[in-house]
Amino acid sequence: MLAVVNIQGAQFKVAQGQRLYVNRIAQEAGETISFDEVMLLDNDGQVTVGKPFVEGASVTAKILDHLKDDKIIVFKKKRRKGYRVKNGHRQALSQIEIESIVS
Repeated sequence: MLAVVNIQGAQFKVAQGQRLYVNRIAQEAGETISFDEVMLLDNDGQVTVGKPFVEGASVTAKILDHLKDDKIIVFKKKRRKGYRVKNGHRQALSQIEIESIVS
């Protein structure tokens, strides 16, 4: 069974047992979280599309870990002006594992 779910404003195609990285979730590692904004369900070829969400469908996931992504360098330059700015950041992520998809 596959589902397209909205997790904090980003859409992910998920399956049971899949692990993925999402933006930091404000809960402790080891807790279970439920996502109710399911946009599409695929149950062995039987596809259900929501308008905008599928009623009664939810995805439960377990938060495995909180971590930071690789460093991203942001470099801005305007040629011939002497303007150069170098910044960077590391995105805060949470690793989750999909436990079940309920239709």
